[in-house]
Amino acid sequence: MSPADLTPPEAARWAARAGLHLPDDRHAAAAATANHIHSVVAVLRELDFGDTPPAGAYRAATGAYRAGKEKHDAAV
Repeated sequence: MSPADLTPPEAARWAARAGLHLPDDRHAAAAATANHIHSVVAVLRELDFGDTPPAGAYRAATGAYRAGKEKHDAAV
């Protein structure tokens, strides 16, 4: 367990602060889930995306990035 890991009592306290009642038997599972999510997000924060365009620039239908002009093909 790293120093930043959430403990079961802390998980219960944070749940209560959010207005959620967390039964006693769920404290450990909630802490483990929060710690796992935190570890995944920490890895993502370390990635260098460089010149990767934001997701909004990707056009899934063609599998390509928009070149500047957007063709609207949906009826409104």
